[in-house]
This record gives sequence, C-alpha cells and structure tokens, in this order.
Amino acid sequence: MGFADLLEEVGGFGRYQWLHVTLISLPGLLMASQNLLNNFVSGIPGHHCSLPANHSHYNLSQYQVEEKEFIKAFIPMDSSGTRLDRCKRYVEPQWQLLVPNNTANLSQLQTEECLDGWTFEKSEFFATTVSEWQLVCSLRPLKQMIQTIYMGGVLTGAIVFGGLSDRFGRRSVLIWSYLQLGILGSSSALSPSYTAYCIFRFLSGMAVSGIILNGVSLKVEWIPTKERTLVGTLSSFFFTFGQMVLAGLAFWLRDWRKLQLVACAPMFLFFTYSWWYVESARWLVLNRRSEEALKSLHRVARINGKPEVVDKLTLEVLHSHMSKEIESSRSKFTAYDLLRTRGMRRISICLVAVWFSTSFAYYGLAMDLQKFGVSIYQIQIIFGAVDFPAKLMALGMLTYLGRRVSQAACLFLSALIIFTNIFVPTEMQTIRTILACLGKGFTSASFTTVYLYTGELYPTIIRQTGMGFVSTMARLGSMAAPAVLMLDEVFPALPSMVYGGSAVLAGCFACFLPETLNMPLPDTIEDVEERWSGTSLTRQVAEGVSLKEGMDFGGGGLVSTEDRPLKELKEAEETGLNAL
Repeated sequence: MGFADLLEEVGGFGRYQWLHVTLISLPGLLMASQNLLNNFVSGIPGHHCSLPANHSHYNLSQYQVEEKEFIKAFIPMDSSGTRLDRCKRYVEPQWQLLVPNNTANLSQLQTEECLDGWTFEKSEFFATTVSEWQLVCSLRPLKQMIQTIYMGGVLTGAIVFGGLSDRFGRRSVLIWSYLQLGILGSSSALSPSYTAYCIFRFLSGMAVSGIILNGVSLKVEWIPTKERTLVGTLSSFFFTFGQMVLAGLAFWLRDWRKLQLVACAPMFLFFTYSWWYVESARWLVLNRRSEEALKSLHRVARINGKPEVVDKLTLEVLHSHMSKEIESSRSKFTAYDLLRTRGMRRISICLVAVWFSTSFAYYGLAMDLQKFGVSIYQIQIIFGAVDFPAKLMALGMLTYLGRRVSQAACLFLSALIIFTNIFVPTEMQTIRTILACLGKGFTSASFTTVYLYTGELYPTIIRQTGMGFVSTMARLGSMAAPAVLMLDEVFPALPSMVYGGSAVLAGCFACFLPETLNMPLPDTIEDVEERWSGTSLTRQVAEGVSLKEGMDFGGGGLVSTEDRPLKELKEAEETGLNAL
C-alpha cells in the first residue's frame, strides 16, 4: 500500500490530471524561447567597417560604378574572397580597384581597424544586441558571454530553487518563478546597457530553472505509474513546438527588444492561473502537513468525479497508506544524502554524467545556427521539427524497451551521428546539415528520457533536491558547449570529437542505472536502497548504524540533525558502478 493506491482511489489519471498536466506544460512553449533566444536576440547581422565620414564627397559618376562596388575601394575582401572583410578597412581609398581588370597587389595595401564603427545589414535582423552594442570583431566574445551568463543563472536557479522547493513546496516556488521571469524577463527588453541586460538574463535564467524543475516534479507526483511515460513524452512536445514558435516570432518581429518582451510577457498569464494548482500531496504528507494533503486529495477526487471517496478517505486511511514514508520524513535531508548511501550514490553519479553530456551535445548543436549557410529562421524550424519523430521514437522505446535501454541508445546514436559528420566533406553542406539535425533529434530524445527517468529514480523526500543537483550538471554542460566550438581553430573536427566522446561516456554510465518501467515512485531513501541496491535498511536499523549520522551540510559547514539509527549491511563483492 502506498500513495500510488491513493491516486487510483481518487480517479487515477482523470479530469484533474489532464488539466494539471496541460496547464503546467503550456509555459514549455516559451521555455525553448528562453534557452535559444540568444540565437536571434544576439544574431550577428552582415556588417563591415563604416566608411570615412567624408566618403560622400567622392564623385561616383567618374568611375561609373554602383555604390555596392564603390565600397570595395574602402573595404578589402576577406580571406575567402567572396565577401567584404568585417573588421578591416583600407587606410586610404584604393581607387584603382574600381578599374576593370586591375592588377593591384592587394597584400601590400595598408589596412586599419574600424575606427568609425560598423555598418550593419538589416536584411536578416532589424536590430540585435550585436548591432546595438557593436559586439563584433574584438568584442565578439561578449556576444557569447550573454548565453554563458544566462546559463549561469539557470545553474544557480537549479541549486537555489531545487532546495527551496523541497523545503517550501513545488507549487509555491513554481508560482514565484513565473512572476520572477515575467518581471525580470520583460525588464531585460528595456535594458539601457550591455551590463544591465546580462544581469537581467542571469536572473531570468534562475527563474527558468525554477519553472522547469518544479513543473516536472509537480506533474510527476500527481500522475499514476502507468501514465508517466506517455505524459512525460507528450508534455515535452510543448518545448519542441516552442522552438518553432520562436522561429516564427523572431521572423515576424526581427527586433531584439520586441522579441524579448513577447517571449516573457505571457509569464504573467501563467502566474495568474498557477494559483489553481494543487500542491503535491506526497510532499505535504512527508512534510507533516497531512491535513492539507487530505484536502488536496479530496479536491482532486471531486474534480475527477469521485465524490464518494471524500467520505472514505480520512487521515487514518492516509496515514496507514503512507506510514513508512511518514516515519522516514522525520529526518532532514540535504544534497549530501544524494551521495551518502550506495544506491543513491550510484544513481547520482550516473545521472550527473548523462545530464552533463546530453546538455553539452544539445547546446553545442543548437546554439550555432548561423554556421549552416541557410536562413537562421528555416534551420530553427527544421531543428524543432526533427524533435517530433525523435520524441515519438523515444515514447515507443520508453514504453517497450524501458528507461535504461532508451537512455543509453539515444546517447550512443547521437555520438555515432556526430562522429559520422566528421568524415563528411565541408563542401557537402546539405548532408552535414541533415546529420546535425539527426544528432540534435537524438539528444532531444535523450533530454526527454532523462527528465522522466530522473523523476522516477529519486525518492519524493529529496526528489527536487536531486533534480536540482543533476540539472546543475546540465547547466555546466550548456555553459561549456559554446567554449568547445572555439576549438575548431585548433583542429576543425575537434569540437565534434569532444561532443561525441562525451556522449559515448555518458551512454556507458546510463547502462548502470536501474530500470524503473512500470514501477511505483520511491518515496524515501529506504525505498531506493531496498529496491535497487539490494540493501535492506530495515535490517540496518537493528544494528544501529545511522543513515545520516547526525550530519548535514548547511551554509558551507556541517549541521547536526536528528539521528536515524540504521544497520550497515555487509557488502557483497561487486564490480563496476555497483561498488559505488
């Protein structure tokens, strides 16, 4: 008997669950916009050095050339010889270059930096942070810094909001995150400077983390075991469709301030209706708020058309179903408990590798769309569309093959495609783009799998802290991915080798994760140890070894907490990660 039985009593996956999942998933349409916004907000328009202030004094008629050709007297061609150099101009106008069949030695012509700034084309973007603050040439690293700072905020949010939601509840932190993103995200559209914009993006990233992590947990904890796979996969399609919505909005607006505002303002709508959410009854019971949990279950039963259950479901029934979980909740748990016991340690180490590599490869492919040689809006739509078949494939694999096989397969297949792309000549741009789309599809399927898998592996008592912990690793991966792209200056294939090697390593780690297909959610650390590590914690209690040994991490030091006597089971000889 457990909470899963109570869920079935109040209607299983009924009307309430449909509304609950849909409303929490809707903001996912704009989560993709937040994570990939820098592709458009900080897109790099075509540009070249501005001409000298007195260039208009020159008479074009005597050279009988159009102004487009006239510029070549001031701006040299780049190394490819197909377009104007973006960061240099001639010290003096080179009129001889306008004469047909001239024989000037270009290597001896003196050039200088863009002393009068840059002129930006407006065919692809009307205005971006790059054109507004001239983040090109020597300042180009500042463009990528925006995304790194944003991901730093997402990382910080995973740490902060992960712990806060286990302490104050999923619903409260989720509501706050909507409001924070609405206010600070909209404010970033009014940023007067580069520094102010980066600060707003950092704080917005924190809120995005709070929305994603708490939304996942609040959904999972109200869904019966059998429906988790379907719901987890289908709700991820909101994020997928959101990528295509982003491309449409960016193409329509083409102004970074307008796009920033449109991507964040709907958060106020989500904040308004989020007060309807019901807090996780699992979390309420495990935090000694059984009366509130009972009211939540009664409300769900009425919405699901099960009013007769209200009289039958009492505090005594609730406590009898969750007696073991309530007993376990008397101890205070922190992030240290994710690594303290053998089963939790094994799960956490494997998930760290999977989350890091999935995010590392995903953002390595998704955050450099201008390298494909086609419209950035088209490639964004293609990258979004490829997720649909990839996630449908993931749904079938999750349902019939299980979580572990699905996770490992997605990582190995993405690595295979990344490695294959290394051997495709750069001239075959179409094939390289197709392979990149396939690789992105498999990494997206890996994301879908790992979100569901993580929620099923960690127990309720510490699930959100666990989600925050492993999500932190994902944010480190997303921060590292753009930096690796710069390795192509050392060796063109090096970034792909790093991305592919990381995916292979993570796939190996995924093979050591326990299977969770059609299994009820664990509520306590004891459930995890008994189910997946072969260690009976009830037997450990008899020998008086403490699971927590009175120690917790808090504020950078050790804090004494309530002891829980447990016995240490004699470890069997094991190999690989089972020995962790």
